[in-house]
Amino acid sequence: MNNNSNLSSNNNKILNTIDTVMGVKEEKEINQQQEYPPLNGQKLLIYVMGTLAQIGFMTLTLWLINLGFKQLLEYNLDVRINTIIVSLFWIFFTIRSRLFSPLDNTRSRRQYDQVIRPKWAPPAFVFPIVWISIGVLRVVSSYLVWQELNQNFLALPLIIFTIHLALGDTWNTIFTVEGRYGLAVPVVIIGPLLSSFVLAYVYGQILPLAGWLIFPSCIWLMVASVLVINIWQLNQKD
Repeated sequence: MNNNSNLSSNNNKILNTIDTVMGVKEEKEINQQQEYPPLNGQKLLIYVMGTLAQIGFMTLTLWLINLGFKQLLEYNLDVRINTIIVSLFWIFFTIRSRLFSPLDNTRSRRQYDQVIRPKWAPPAFVFPIVWISIGVLRVVSSYLVWQELNQNFLALPLIIFTIHLALGDTWNTIFTVEGRYGLAVPVVIIGPLLSSFVLAYVYGQILPLAGWLIFPSCIWLMVASVLVINIWQLNQKD
């Protein structure tokens, strides 16, 4: 019994750590479910403008970090220190991309726990684990591409990466936060899913390994897209 209790406790600690890294909030940290107004043209415009603003903020950040890194090189720091600094930036930029979004991007399991799901749907705790694994692959692939592009943060492939992240965050607002399942279907397909394949192709042109590191994200987003479609069909909610 003690072994089972210890195992359960260790698993909970691991999951809590993953939730902290991914920014997934517990139910007690989230206000009661808010009623959102019906979907209209103004709301769609807010999604579009919010996504564009996030892309702009993230691109500006790449420009600033590009200038900062050039200044950093003048100090002739150890290569390992430079590697750690750049790696930490890509970790933050990738895993916490939603901080650049003006939209509500609260991470929680509330919507997923409340909806009717298909029998094959993975349990809620799987998602942070998968996403942090994908995040690690994104960080490594982006770092490798950055190296191949003469350590230029403001290169087109990396801007495409910011677009992919922003589209994913906007989808999170629509599905996870506001529960607009009908709208979430075309958004997840046209947004995160399609852009993941574009990103894999573009990264692959720079460095084949970088493209392959993005490929698991493509597979997972295909699964997620089917799941979103099934959830919409089962819950009949726009």
